[in-house]
Amino acid sequence: MWDGLYASAFERVRAKVGNVKGVLLAYNTNIDAIKYLKKSDLEARVEKAGKEEVLRYSEELPEKITSVPQLLGSILWSVRRGKAAELFVESCPVRFYMRRWGWDELRMGGQVGIMANLLGGVYGIPVVAHVPQLSKLQAGLFKDGPIYVPKVENGELRLVHPRDFDGDEESCIHFIYEFPRGFRVLDFEAPRENRFIGAADDYNTTLFIRDEFREHFDEIASGVSLAVISGLQALTKDNYREPFETIREHLKVLNEKNIPAHLEFAFTPDETVRKAILDLLPAFWSVGLNEVELASIMEVMGEKNLAEKLLANDPVDPIAVTEAMLKLAELGVKRIHFHTYGYYLALTAYRGEFIRDALLFAALAAAAKAKLGDVPSIDEIVRAMDVPVNERAKPVEKALASEYGMRNGIAEVNGYQLAFVPTKIVAKPKSTVGIGDTISSSAFVGEFALR
Repeated sequence: MWDGLYASAFERVRAKVGNVKGVLLAYNTNIDAIKYLKKSDLEARVEKAGKEEVLRYSEELPEKITSVPQLLGSILWSVRRGKAAELFVESCPVRFYMRRWGWDELRMGGQVGIMANLLGGVYGIPVVAHVPQLSKLQAGLFKDGPIYVPKVENGELRLVHPRDFDGDEESCIHFIYEFPRGFRVLDFEAPRENRFIGAADDYNTTLFIRDEFREHFDEIASGVSLAVISGLQALTKDNYREPFETIREHLKVLNEKNIPAHLEFAFTPDETVRKAILDLLPAFWSVGLNEVELASIMEVMGEKNLAEKLLANDPVDPIAVTEAMLKLAELGVKRIHFHTYGYYLALTAYRGEFIRDALLFAALAAAAKAKLGDVPSIDEIVRAMDVPVNERAKPVEKALASEYGMRNGIAEVNGYQLAFVPTKIVAKPKSTVGIGDTISSSAFVGEFALR
């Protein structure tokens, strides 16, 4: 059944994706310096930095990174759980340490950068991207296609491709430590492939918003039909107030123009910021998150038991996920998109098979990215059709069928529609960076393309 649904969903989205008028993407773009971890190298570094102290941080993540043991311990935290995490690297000596450790490749990074290259460079949808710092290196990482950044000359707004911006600003670098499934280090073995991100830039981490965006936002928003907001994850209780005021103003403009906005959530260590995001949620049409992020939101909502349930099982218990999504829906968000390793769910205040089909298209795009490392064109996505559907999602589907009477991936739950799809799992992915952003942006624009 699922293979047939996958094939027809892909054809329908491919035929209609050109209907999306334009997407605004804000606020975080950076350069990803990717390092593929090696057992002997990492173990030697742990020994040198002090094994006992390093292991302390593998138990519980610090709020930010101020020392080498915290960096190495946080990497181990991700390895032993097979879960992604991202922390701000505050210390200059640690940043210098990471630079000297080096990287295997440089890639476009930041949720905005990754989504701009996918939506504009692959799907051909016009996108307007917020790029905090436009260095020559950053500009060169953008693909060809209808990808634009605002440029103001003599008070006039122009939209130009990042390479035509002629900026030579700073390079914002995030260091990404990737590991495969089964990666063994010390006494730990990674249950699945993933990565740890050390963010070493002072622009994305304070949510620096450019003057062009502040002063011409109304005009920029007039040219798009959808918006995706991301990059709030590194803010702290000390610096979140000013950027949040700007975001509120931007959301007000988007809502006045009836432009649905999606919030792409990411692991946010600061509890005050998580509470502030919760207050912002009713202004969004849609939110996308995984189990770690959903659990962190349940915690600040006072749902400790539910938060624990979300992290207790693998695959994640879909009934606990649905309960948590219903609690978020009560805040007024029309669409909640949950993605985890093996399956996706969408809880919506509206109905239709197109919601499930958009999830299927997103799952195929994610499998193509994992298989190929990068998706060169929308037609290449079909190469992921031969990737098998995840067998471990069968008990998830059964649980949803017995609890909510789900059929063909669709059920009614408390006045909402719940859509489910099992994903396609690539056994040895080329990279995991940007897969979440691929999933969320593909599902969101796919849904509006099919409406």
